[in-house]
Amino acid sequence: MTTVSCADLPLPHDSGVGVLNKASLLLSVLEEGPASLSTIVVVTGLTRPTAHRLAQAMERLRLVTRDTRGRFQLGPRLGEMAVVVHGDRMLALAASVLPELRDRTGAGARLYRRREDLQLCVAGAETSTAGGNTVPVGTAFSLRSGAVAQVLLAWEEPEVLYAGVTRARFTAAALTQVRRRGWAQSFGTWDTDVVTLAAPVRGPGGRVVAALSLSGPASVLTREPSREFGGAVIDAALRLGEASAG
Repeated sequence: MTTVSCADLPLPHDSGVGVLNKASLLLSVLEEGPASLSTIVVVTGLTRPTAHRLAQAMERLRLVTRDTRGRFQLGPRLGEMAVVVHGDRMLALAASVLPELRDRTGAGARLYRRREDLQLCVAGAETSTAGGNTVPVGTAFSLRSGAVAQVLLAWEEPEVLYAGVTRARFTAAALTQVRRRGWAQSFGTWDTDVVTLAAPVRGPGGRVVAALSLSGPASVLTREPSREFGGAVIDAALRLGEASAG
């Protein structure tokens, strides 16, 4: 590996402020994937105490996090900031994608984002026969149950995931299955006859930034909605993700 001298930084890392140069250099290492502290030291040329202190400070700001092996990696805050910049594109596209999904399936289509311990509906296309099964934009629910909550938690960092399941009606094992399948479904979470199918919407870096859900009575979606409608939901989620990452 090549060691880079902080005194001889390439232009993208030379802000004129030493600590920012070092932070930029550290992030550039993590752009290539998770890295141990030793790797960061070797690649950047920073001393081990400086690299460790800087990485820990950035971890507290959620700019950096750690994987299951303790290696440093880019943190969730970077993805969240990208969502703020590009999120209007996703919502603009949702205005056409959600009605298309609703018309194709006969069920309500909605887009949710995670806000702390809540799932927030940010866009929706309801059916004319939904009756009481409607969710106005701006409505928030807890992350304790349901397919949407499972999708919004399943790909989170381990500490966030396990903190979520301690208060939830589903288990960590259930979230493992969600990650394996790429979708979640639930029955009777908010209404005894309502079925929900949800898939992740991925933004910059592949991070899950939202959940797309299809929700309706079992008479429309059946108790196993993934069999008939899984492909349509996943395709719609991919379209929204491309807008978010664009």
